[in-house]
Amino acid sequence: DFNNILGAISGYTEISLAKTPADSRVKYYLEQIYTASQRAINLVKQILEFSRQTETERIPVSLTPLVKEAVKMLREIMPATIEIRLHLRTGDDTILADATQIYQILMNLCTNAYQAMKEKGGILEIELESMEVGEYPAEELRGLSPGRYVEMTVKDTGEGIDPVIVKRIFDPFFTTKKIGEGTGLGLSVVHGIVRNYGGKITVESRLGEGTSFHVYFPRSHEVREESLG
Repeated sequence: DFNNILGAISGYTEISLAKTPADSRVKYYLEQIYTASQRAINLVKQILEFSRQTETERIPVSLTPLVKEAVKMLREIMPATIEIRLHLRTGDDTILADATQIYQILMNLCTNAYQAMKEKGGILEIELESMEVGEYPAEELRGLSPGRYVEMTVKDTGEGIDPVIVKRIFDPFFTTKKIGEGTGLGLSVVHGIVRNYGGKITVESRLGEGTSFHVYFPRSHEVREESLG
């Protein structure tokens, strides 16, 4: 219901913008209303995604094209003080997923990395790598079923996360950002998506040195069987 109200605000604002002269001060005010309504719509969408327990339709998706597309956009919107490095070390990177959700995961992690480096700049690294989990996985991989996975890493050289709060970063609505900069829903949504895929997300961070998020996606069994046959 609330989303319908926001839709009306957004829609009528867009119509008003089209009918307002470009040199009018009112046009600026309308643009601010429209921007705020889009942020509100996005927030409602995140809340719904977090609260819904329904499964999305998953199909075989190759991660490499999605990552390249995201990196292309990131290079356009991030300042020159942040260098983006892409490392693709995987052959078969096909997983069963919803492409929109994968894009959401990547953009969310990269946005957090940007915010950690926006003051001083730094290096953002995005990696894809094939890996296999055995019967007795390492501590950070506990909970993953044995099998083949694709590991996606998003690493920054930012300010790092305080060890006191690092265990809470996936909690709903938990955030250290200032009012207006974040809702605390982003990482909890990412965590929920990855968990529903049968994967796992872990984090390593040191104050003053940076943060690394590691996301483990199960490889698509269908693709594996086809490649063997």
